[in-house]
Amino acid sequence: MNTNVLSIASLSPGRDLETYIQTINAFPILSPEEERALAERFYHEDDLDAARELVLSHLRFVVHLARSYSGYGLAQADLIQEGNVGLMKAIKRFDPNVGVRLVSFAVHWIRAEMHEFILRNWRIVKVATTKAQRKLFFNLRSNKKKLGWLNDAETRAIAHDLGVTPAAVTQMEGRLSSRDVAFDGHADDDADEAPLAPAYYLEDTSANPVDLVADADAARTASRQLAEAIRTLDDRARDILESRWLRDDKLTLMELAERYGVSAERIRQLERNAMKKLRKHIDADA
Repeated sequence: MNTNVLSIASLSPGRDLETYIQTINAFPILSPEEERALAERFYHEDDLDAARELVLSHLRFVVHLARSYSGYGLAQADLIQEGNVGLMKAIKRFDPNVGVRLVSFAVHWIRAEMHEFILRNWRIVKVATTKAQRKLFFNLRSNKKKLGWLNDAETRAIAHDLGVTPAAVTQMEGRLSSRDVAFDGHADDDADEAPLAPAYYLEDTSANPVDLVADADAARTASRQLAEAIRTLDDRARDILESRWLRDDKLTLMELAERYGVSAERIRQLERNAMKKLRKHIDADA
């Protein structure tokens, strides 16, 4: 089939998903020999037309994978678009000399893009941030379709299979079963009961939560920058600063002078130079 005669607009799943699926199903499935020839043209010659044919012939596989994630309440068109990004990344990195079919290589890239999209958009509050949590999120959710609430034996079995603790499984199960609640949701004017939004239950009005979060974030950033800056100092300068400013039992200039066999004025100079280096490092990192 001549792929150039097909409407480019129809290759956007966001416009009309059914038309998109019909269009991509019209592209022929490549034989192993055809796929290898196209892959070699792109790998060795940067032939973009060959890459385009590889993409078009595998779009139906992205749709197939996207359907397996239909239970997350996200638009299929969006999942397909993210999967297409993964497919293109896979083709860019595919080495035909390895001896595997493109679809076997690309499935990991396609799923990775879909997983990232699901975790970004499934909930306002992220439910999985580490690699272990992400693995647990997708595996546990597929089991929950069959098991409902897990009993102790089921929790321990899943924890053993996935290499995590039973507590981690229980925590993720709670996250999957919870729902997002607007912090300052609107109250029903006709309701007699107090509104349920968390904002209405805050008793302390002396501080703005936004300011508290911003202050805490600034404090963490400052602490991190200071620790990184101190690590750039030599051992003597680091010891002088820590002894003078960062310990409960701070030492005097004279005590440090005796420790290093120099004058108190020399200790003061070293301290001043170390301070300058710290400020310069922190300013550069800001």
